[in-house]
Amino acid sequence: MLSPLLVLAAATTHAVEAGHGETASGITKITQDFGISVPFILAQILSFSIVAFILWKFAFKPVMATLDERQHKIASGLKYAEDMQAKLAATQQETAAILKKANVEASRIIDEARKSAKDFLDRQTQEATARANDVLTKAQQAIELEHRKMLADARNEIARLVVTTTERVLAKKLNDADRASYNEAAARELSSV
Repeated sequence: MLSPLLVLAAATTHAVEAGHGETASGITKITQDFGISVPFILAQILSFSIVAFILWKFAFKPVMATLDERQHKIASGLKYAEDMQAKLAATQQETAAILKKANVEASRIIDEARKSAKDFLDRQTQEATARANDVLTKAQQAIELEHRKMLADARNEIARLVVTTTERVLAKKLNDADRASYNEAAARELSSV
């Protein structure tokens, strides 16, 4: 069975030989010397052309389209990676700026806290000193009052003792009115001392 391409090649060869007469004999001689069959070459050229066309249409074109698409994806991926690196660098700069600002703010807050603590300590010290002075003043006043009370009690007791001693010395009993007047006189005498 001959393929349709071989038939076509054979027909083309016969047409060429019929139209060229003498030239055809020269070509046939070369083809015979080298063992080349023109119909087979033409059939192969036609077959190759058809196969090349089919490969181009259904294999190379889709492969080339896929390669173009992949190159496009790779290029867009690289562009995206560069954009992300730029964004990362910008974010790192923003983060560094925010951290620097936060450190400055933290230092300011710490300084304010120290100042507030120092002011509070000073106020507390002043208040404690004032309270201590108040307590001291009140204690001194209480001591003074106690001293006066003790002196008054001592005067009264001394006056009573003087009256009792005087009563014994005089060997007489004094009535309450005399006793009170002697007590007052002794107390006046002792308070002037």
